[in-house]
Amino acid sequence: MSTIVLVHGLWMTPRSWEHWVSYYEGKGHTVVAPAYPGFEVEVEALRADPSVIANLTVPETVAHLEKVITALDEKPIIIGHSFGGTLTQLLLDRGHGRAGVVIDSAPPEGIRVNPPSQIKSLFPILSNPAKRHQAAGFTPEQFHYAFTNTLSAEESRAVYDRYAIPAPGSWVWSYGLLANFTPGKQETWVNFHNEDRAPLLFIAGGADHIMPASVNKSNAHHYKGATTVTEYFEFPGRSHWTCAEPGWEQVADKALDWALQHAR
Repeated sequence: MSTIVLVHGLWMTPRSWEHWVSYYEGKGHTVVAPAYPGFEVEVEALRADPSVIANLTVPETVAHLEKVITALDEKPIIIGHSFGGTLTQLLLDRGHGRAGVVIDSAPPEGIRVNPPSQIKSLFPILSNPAKRHQAAGFTPEQFHYAFTNTLSAEESRAVYDRYAIPAPGSWVWSYGLLANFTPGKQETWVNFHNEDRAPLLFIAGGADHIMPASVNKSNAHHYKGATTVTEYFEFPGRSHWTCAEPGWEQVADKALDWALQHAR
């Protein structure tokens, strides 16, 4: 049995992993789904007072996750979704984890693939420079396009009402738009040639709008370490909400089976 750390993405909290926690625990594993610093309260409280979201930084989030991981009894398998995938890549690059799986991952610095659906998904945030300093959320309609495009409008609204929160607008601007145009190494830089990194699997959804498969494929292909394992797998027809849309168990099984097989 293994310890598994589940890292949530933007516009979400650990509640987004609620099905995976019980699913993996039912298989006998120890599961930890940490919140970003200040996100330990419920979704409803973060909506009511999103100030902690607006002020959050990537370095303090990575440091917080490192503290959680190093306090565990063993090196865990780390699984991250969306920007949680970026954070997972940063954690692996720093020597954490026995294996890593990133699902519909947001890219670290250096990935220059920006498909039209991604631009459209992020446009509500990027179209207003003021949102760079705010907690920036989606409307239910915008969320439906970006996250849950394989669901009906009614199904998407139920997801939105239970899970969605704003995200730090600065993260969307700095890491989704400006990181590749800013001199020097940015806060989401990883060493693609790191020979000591734990094995890493990219899982992409063929119907994902906000982090399309082409972004994940490019991200995976950037890793060049000769002695490390990096693989890519794509589920056709699955959206960004792949970890909870119907059939999510297939994604959970693929992630866990691969990680257990390759963990070191």
